[in-house]
Amino acid sequence: MSDNQVTLVGNLTDDPELHYTPNGVAVAHFRMGVNQRVWDGDGWKDGEPSFFSVNVWRDQAEHASRSLRKGSRCVVIGRLKARSWETPEGQRRSLVEVEADEVAASLRFAPVTLDQRDKRTAPAEGDDAHQDPASSPPSGPSSRALDEVPF
Repeated sequence: MSDNQVTLVGNLTDDPELHYTPNGVAVAHFRMGVNQRVWDGDGWKDGEPSFFSVNVWRDQAEHASRSLRKGSRCVVIGRLKARSWETPEGQRRSLVEVEADEVAASLRFAPVTLDQRDKRTAPAEGDDAHQDPASSPPSGPSSRALDEVPF
């Protein structure tokens, strides 16, 4: 576990941008705004927003770019990473980003529909992809065993 782990809950300020490294590794980048809630004596008020740049890698990058849009509320768990560079004019710049370990849509204000089909096991086009699972014969050891509570 990282010493600088952060958890952010906020809204995307733009659509995720999906890119690939020269080695073919997917990376998605997006910015998110997080509103701080403060108590001022009369009740809770929105404080100053903070904005974070988030990088997501590999399969999760592709999933985030397909699932999240500008305005989407999401939860990011990751690590802070500082970068610095010099501009062509010779000015020194620095930036702190979040390298995401987990990205998830928030269910607090809206429902989300999941598509859990694995690309490797998805039915081929032309197969009966829309077959009702309840009408299929049970597969595996016992359909009753699958209905029992596991604990």
